[in-house]
Amino acid sequence: MGNNKVTTKGSVNNTALSLVQVAIMAAIIYIATSIIHVPFISGEGVLHLGDSAIFVAAVLLGRKKGAVAGAIGMTLFDILSPYIVWAPFTFIIKGLMAYIAGALAYRNGYEGKNFMNNFFAFIISGVVMIIGYFFAGCIIYDLPNAIAAIPSNTLQIAAGMVIALPLATQLKKHIKF
Repeated sequence: MGNNKVTTKGSVNNTALSLVQVAIMAAIIYIATSIIHVPFISGEGVLHLGDSAIFVAAVLLGRKKGAVAGAIGMTLFDILSPYIVWAPFTFIIKGLMAYIAGALAYRNGYEGKNFMNNFFAFIISGVVMIIGYFFAGCIIYDLPNAIAAIPSNTLQIAAGMVIALPLATQLKKHIKF
């Protein structure tokens, strides 16, 4: 009868801290996506700084909190923009992308502090994003449009990596989360 879980002041503080960390990173991801974005010539999608922020969140917060922040931040952008139809897919794809980036960045004791390991993590998670949006594009539009979006999604990941790699690696070395 009732909840037998014992809650200490420290665990409440850790929960509150985690909530604040995720909320701040989700807001940063949303802002990075919405403030600075350039529509692709194809008319589908935009080049933005959101993926950079997702990669940074994955390195700073780890796989779970990074995934939640990435999913929420990017989905908010879709919901509040003309891309609302993409929102359910974005929630899953960007959450998975951040989860994979965080899991790989922390593998083998690197803890997100190794540039080359982060590079590897961002490449693999970026490929997952490209594949995810390919399938989402097939559902929302059709196969030819999904194929046509691959170059712009690849450019999006590359731009995100160029910004996030030095930033995330240095922030992780100097900021304790």
